[in-house]
Amino acid sequence: MSRDTPPRAGEYVFDGVSRRRFLRGTVGIGAGVAALPALSGVAAAHFPVELDIDVQPGNDDNFVDLEEHDHVSVAVHPSEFLNADGERETFDPTQRDVRYRLGARSALDDGEGARPVGDGEVTTTTTGHGDATESTEVLTLSFPVGATGLDDGDDTVWLYWERDEAGGHGYAGVDTVSVYGGGPSSGELQVLLRRLSRVLGGH
Repeated sequence: MSRDTPPRAGEYVFDGVSRRRFLRGTVGIGAGVAALPALSGVAAAHFPVELDIDVQPGNDDNFVDLEEHDHVSVAVHPSEFLNADGERETFDPTQRDVRYRLGARSALDDGEGARPVGDGEVTTTTTGHGDATESTEVLTLSFPVGATGLDDGDDTVWLYWERDEAGGHGYAGVDTVSVYGGGPSSGELQVLLRRLSRVLGGH
């Protein structure tokens, strides 16, 4: 891992803190609970939403162009939470094994998704002002877009961290995105297939 301080890092990290905390508390948990009955493969309950992530850091819209972007960047920030044993745990991405998968929730729960290119880059970000200034080390990873399973129109992307090489347990993070480009989405293809089936069935 290389260490560097990116220009203007404090600006976008500070602006994104509230959004990331909101997602961990509402979008991530709500989406996880709602999706449980429909998921196959790896059980969603094995990856509770505890990671603090920022997709496409520095881009307020978290814009992902499936045709123009070769990779998606994800910044993993330290997070603190109560684990399954009721004990307070700190997740420091700079001290954990790099075992991540990024993509659509359905792809991740089927054991798929994009793996990072290399071990990532450790950077230092600064939040707050004056006496409240705080510096934090963040791990930024790069994932190949083509392996994420994202479709045009998707508005969330998920990151799974695997506790061990078996990959059955770990933690998850979620962030909002704006996905454009690529071919028809899986939902659009299903609609087209149903229409084609009705047309063929009528002859």
